[in-house]
Amino acid sequence: MPLVPPPRPATSAAAVPPPGEPAPSALLQANTPEWSVGDLAAALKRTLEDAFGHVRLRGEITGYRGPHGSGHAYFSLKDGSAKIDAVVWKGVLGRLRQKPKEGLEVIATGKITTFAGKSSYQIVIDSMEPAGIGAWMALLEERKRQLAAEGLFETDRKRPIPFLPRVIGVVTSPTGAVIRDILHRLEDRFPRPVLVWPVRVQGEGAAEEIAAAIRGFNALSPDGPIPRPDVLIVARGGGSIEDLWAFNEEAVVRAAAESEIPLISAVGHETDTTLIDFASDRRAPTPTGAAEMAVPVRAELAAQVHELGARQAGTMLRRIERERADFRALVRAIPGADAFLAVKRQRLDLADARLRPALAANARDSRERLNRVADRLTRRSPAIALAEARARLAAIDHRPRTAMSRIVERRRDRLDALTSLLGALSYKAVLARGYALVRDADGLPVRSADAAARAARFQLQFADGALFARPEEAPDDPVAPPLVEAPRSAPRPKRAPRRAAPEPAPKPEKAAAEPAARQGSLF
Repeated sequence: MPLVPPPRPATSAAAVPPPGEPAPSALLQANTPEWSVGDLAAALKRTLEDAFGHVRLRGEITGYRGPHGSGHAYFSLKDGSAKIDAVVWKGVLGRLRQKPKEGLEVIATGKITTFAGKSSYQIVIDSMEPAGIGAWMALLEERKRQLAAEGLFETDRKRPIPFLPRVIGVVTSPTGAVIRDILHRLEDRFPRPVLVWPVRVQGEGAAEEIAAAIRGFNALSPDGPIPRPDVLIVARGGGSIEDLWAFNEEAVVRAAAESEIPLISAVGHETDTTLIDFASDRRAPTPTGAAEMAVPVRAELAAQVHELGARQAGTMLRRIERERADFRALVRAIPGADAFLAVKRQRLDLADARLRPALAANARDSRERLNRVADRLTRRSPAIALAEARARLAAIDHRPRTAMSRIVERRRDRLDALTSLLGALSYKAVLARGYALVRDADGLPVRSADAAARAARFQLQFADGALFARPEEAPDDPVAPPLVEAPRSAPRPKRAPRRAAPEPAPKPEKAAAEPAARQGSLF
């Protein structure tokens, strides 16, 4: 498209030179149209976009350092003779099936445009895929090494396929021939309920749908309204490596490795290999082969059961015959009843022959002992012995009562002596001889003058009662009457002092009525 210059002002007639005269440089410059930088950039942008629009560009990625902080990706595509800048916007980068990678040869589809800020042109990429089978295979091998290093292809992660699943889940396209082949094969071998999760098996978004279907089957509850399958089949027909690439995506491989339900992969033909085959529990060469792995042949099972039943019946019959023969041999070895009881009968006859004389001898011995006892009873009758015992009892009839009376008298005399001794040793007998017992306010005995002086009040216990008193200071030269000790009738044994029980205090009126001269001062 030709560049259209912006309109310019009309030239004055006086400025036009006469015909035949050379045009001066000023006149040439005046005839050249004038552009602003922005107008020229916009015109170039429109011309480039209208001339090329969307293109498929093949080249090697260079200068890629990962997504920018804004989420966009910037790099260049080059070949042996040229290089063009490329940009992938943030929203498109997340949807790309093939992510940019340094040194990878790709085929990019996008729009050619310009960037006025750098006076350069670039391609805004909408989709991208590896260029050629070699690039696809190189990418496949690299991804395979990466996932294998994480342990997703280890054999110890693989689970056995159930022998006869109750429900089978199938992840495939609902309109292709694959699902019909699987259903027909299951019907021929052993019909089972089948749940189909429809997905796209190639193109953009196919990998995400396949991964979501595998995780969706695993999320079903075993006792929910939709039964959870016992085995999964992920199937697709044959195709090129580009058509089967969805089954090489990392999301699909990780979903297959994480599946708790045993999974059979049946992608492509027998010669096709995808990464899901390494992560699945079993790989089938074709979708029909996957159906054969999922269920056994019912007719073969019935024949096998019949054969096993016949073998079991034959084995049981042979076992019974062998046991019967053994039993007969044991019966023949067992002796008869007469032979078994002959010895017992002989011993019984011998015992019977010995028992009769023994019983007669025992009867004679018992009779002789009875006669001896009768003779002794005759010589000493029980009536005579009883009469003699009664006579002895009558002779000693009064002796026990006399002896008991004497014992009571002796113990009464001893009790009176102890009572007299107790009265002599009691402190009340001492009080009766004119002494007094001094106690403090707590009822404890006061044993010294110092203790009595410190007491605020104390009690004097006499033989006929008690008085309360307060301590007073003694005179400088007190005259104490001579202490006359009452005679003692008998020496008293020494005993440890004990705390006497306090007597009840007299009433204040009675204590006040007692004359002071009658008691006198104690200090």
